[in-house]
Parts: sequence; structure tokens; C-alpha cells
Amino acid sequence: MDLNIRIPDHTAQIFDYLQKGLFISSNSTNEDVRQLYDDIDENFEALSLYFGQIGYTLERGNEYFYFARNEPRATLEQKLMRAYYWIDVLDLFKTYDETFGPGFRFQPEQILVEANINVLLQNKLDGIRKHFSDKDVRKDVLDNMIRQLTKDSFLELENEKDNTYKVMSSWHYLERLIESIQIYDETEDDEKPE
Repeated sequence: MDLNIRIPDHTAQIFDYLQKGLFISSNSTNEDVRQLYDDIDENFEALSLYFGQIGYTLERGNEYFYFARNEPRATLEQKLMRAYYWIDVLDLFKTYDETFGPGFRFQPEQILVEANINVLLQNKLDGIRKHFSDKDVRKDVLDNMIRQLTKDSFLELENEKDNTYKVMSSWHYLERLIESIQIYDETEDDEKPE
């Protein structure tokens, strides 16, 4: 196939970032990441064609970009366990604050203080322990979860001094993932008249 397309100068940086499984969000606190977002946004079709030729699918979300992956090696059980984890994570943060989503700022300490007075939040945080077998203390569980969410580019540490995190636009990906889960009740099928 003859590709006669113009790709942006930062294509290598875009590839290096996305191929790690990270998201490029429009509301990143990092100016370089915001520039990559703008480059992709302005050149989406050309980059989609280019990356498609080397086996990557560039996907556009709600103010974020990522590479879609085919994971034929992952077992159904592994995918289900990961989905359970994401459900628990979103449930925890929405219990903490219903408005939790892209652009939201928080300090982990606030969540721990709230968990001390909100039994429901406390139970949800305790429930996440099952995903981190070596973590018994709530603070350790929360720190480990936030560290992973930051590594996966769903959160960014915005202010090191007061330990403030910002939720990235890529959070929409998790919300969309959970919303797309459909649970079928097999008993309903049995009760349908013939």
C-alpha cells in the first residue's frame, strides 16, 4: 500500500508513549503530553493510517487517545478479574464523591479521613484489599491503587507538596468499559413463554 501522508514531527514520541499502554489526555498537567494530544487531534486520520500499517489501532475517546490491543492470550478469567477490579475502583471513588471524574482533584488523605466517618466508603476500601494480597492497612491499599492508576495514566500527581492528584480524561475509558458490561440473567430466559 502506498502511503502518501503527512505525519507530525512528534510521531515517534506519540508511539513511544502509547505503545506502553498509556493514554494521552487533553487535560494532562504535563505540557508535553498536552502537545502530543494536540498533534494527534490535528493529525488523527494520518496517524491512524500510519499506525495501522505497523499493526497498531489508534483510538479516540472523550478527550483522550490510546492504542487498542488485541489480547488473544488473556484468558476469560483474567479479563473478568480485571473487570471486577475496575468496578471496585470506580465504585470506591464514586462513593467518595459522586462527581469524581475527569478534572477532579483530590488528596488520598481526604479519602482516608472520609473512610473513618463513612462506613460505606470504609467497606468499599476494605473490599479492594482482595486485589492487593500483601496490603492490610487501608492507607497502603489506597496508595498502591493510586500508584497503579497513576502509572496507567488515569491520574496524575498535580502538586507534590500537598499530594494533590488530578483525574485525567482517560478516566472516561474506565467508565465506558464498566458501562459496556452487560449481565444477563439466565432465569429470565427460562421464564419466557414459548
